[in-house]
Amino acid sequence: METKVVKIEEQIIDESALESIKEAGQILKDGGLVAFPTETVYGLGGDALNPESSKKIYAAKGRPSDNPLIVHIADMEHLDKIVDKVPESAIKLAKAFWPGPLTMIMNKSDAVPYTTTGGLDTVAIRMPSNKIAAELIRAAGGYIAAPSANVSGRPSPTVAKYCIEDLDGKVEMIIDGGQVGIGLESTIVDLTVEPAMILRPGYITRQMLDEVLEQVEIDRTIIDNNSNLKPKAPGMKYRHYAPKGQLTIIEGDSDKVCDYINEQAAAAKAQGHKVGIICTDETISAYSADVVKSAGNREDESTIARELFKILREFDDEKVDIMYSESFDDNGIGQAIMNRLLKAAGHNVIKL
Repeated sequence: METKVVKIEEQIIDESALESIKEAGQILKDGGLVAFPTETVYGLGGDALNPESSKKIYAAKGRPSDNPLIVHIADMEHLDKIVDKVPESAIKLAKAFWPGPLTMIMNKSDAVPYTTTGGLDTVAIRMPSNKIAAELIRAAGGYIAAPSANVSGRPSPTVAKYCIEDLDGKVEMIIDGGQVGIGLESTIVDLTVEPAMILRPGYITRQMLDEVLEQVEIDRTIIDNNSNLKPKAPGMKYRHYAPKGQLTIIEGDSDKVCDYINEQAAAAKAQGHKVGIICTDETISAYSADVVKSAGNREDESTIARELFKILREFDDEKVDIMYSESFDDNGIGQAIMNRLLKAAGHNVIKL
């Protein structure tokens, strides 16, 4: 299969761009696959109501078939068709956060095939704020199932380059919309339980959700690898976001972390390894290694969220095989950053 790549600027959706989006929408209607930008990460889209399309998504990603796909919509009136009943909590959250990086889990209707939901009676739904994504969803008929547009287990793509690297020849089209704005996947909140429960942290934090619903719980398995609790979503049990090399997270006092990472980096380099370090603007001058990258500023952790997956991909590009990363605060969006980083490292953490 030859993959067509088209470039579209989100802020300049002209007639030519609309023609490309219309072509992409027809590919989806015909059962094909299209990778496209959202505000979180790039998505690998198929017709959410076509079970064969969902099968193609699993095949292209090498994704386990019990790992549910998120259904993307662009208009609230399309919600009724795919859920059994829209709960009041969903309406409140939609008013507050849609379009945006929030996925809500509700009981599905018969219109949604089990191949899309990973065999579950629930469906995960979100409304992206990216204008390219919204136009594509409408052009495709209103319902696109889309996990991240990467080979399963690899860091999610935040630029089209890595969609092409993973999916060239596996999908009909890739829409290059530039670097995404957020850089981490959406927050997932389960509305089929009382109180609502966060199953994946993201840009929409627990504090933000609490302001709308008053009480929101968090599934402990997303932050505690030793929890005896069973994850509430099948996809939560798989390792994600992993670079090709070995990643270790170092926790502790900043000075001790810097000293320890430099010692380990020097020892690994002496053994012939290529070493990479993930740090911040505040500490980058303190490190020495083959590749040292700042993920952003601790005063604005959204900068770190935006760069994290890109850095992991760049380490692979530069053939880094041993990596060390500072840890981040487990509050607000920092919780989402640590959730992804812990999965990328296989929960390989050293506490000083």
